[in-house]
Formats: sequence, structure tokens, C-alpha cells
Amino acid sequence: MKFIIKRDPRGIFHFASLQSPAADRLLEGKTPEGGFLNTIVLVEDGVHYTRSTAALRIARRLRFPWPLMYLFIVIPRPLRDAVYGWIAANRYRWFGKDDACMMPTPDIRKRFLEK
Repeated sequence: MKFIIKRDPRGIFHFASLQSPAADRLLEGKTPEGGFLNTIVLVEDGVHYTRSTAALRIARRLRFPWPLMYLFIVIPRPLRDAVYGWIAANRYRWFGKDDACMMPTPDIRKRFLEK
């Protein structure tokens, strides 16, 4: 989420916890594919995407150079999702983990869906 916020100055993306009423409404009560509540889900034009597909569709709308990552969409999804899972499992080891949550500015706070 913080990665996206830093690279989305136009505020295209909004966020909700997968257990929230907002996510339940957007996903029409459906559990994300595979039942993972700890994965990324993108809802775009009423269609929801998960894991590597969601990440790549998000990357294509961030500022340069991230849209170049969308080229990986041609790789078969099972392989992409395996790489996504490997990166997700190792991200704290590679990039560290924050000791505290960020305090969102009023503009960023507006991007969090609650209901």
C-alpha cells in the first residue's frame, strides 16, 4: 500500500481491508480467489484481479518506470503467481519492516474506503 501511495501522485488507487464492508461491497461478498485474505485484490470496472495480475495492472498506472512491468503480463499466470508469492514471502527480509504505521495526511486518508 505504501509503495503504491508513493508512486501514485494522482491518487488513482483507493484502499480497503479485505475484511471491511467496503471490500465486501466491491467484491459482491465473494472471497478472493483461493480464499487468501492476505493478498492484493484490484477491482477495476467491476472485475476483480488478484496476486500477480492485480500487481501488474496496478504497476501500469503508476508513474514511470513501473508501467514497464506490465510487459510481464504475457508470462503464464501460474508462473507469475509463483514469482509473486516468492516476492511476497521475502519482502520484509529484502526491504525491511516498519516499526510503526504511517500517519496519513488528510489527502491520503481520503483514499481509504471504510463503508
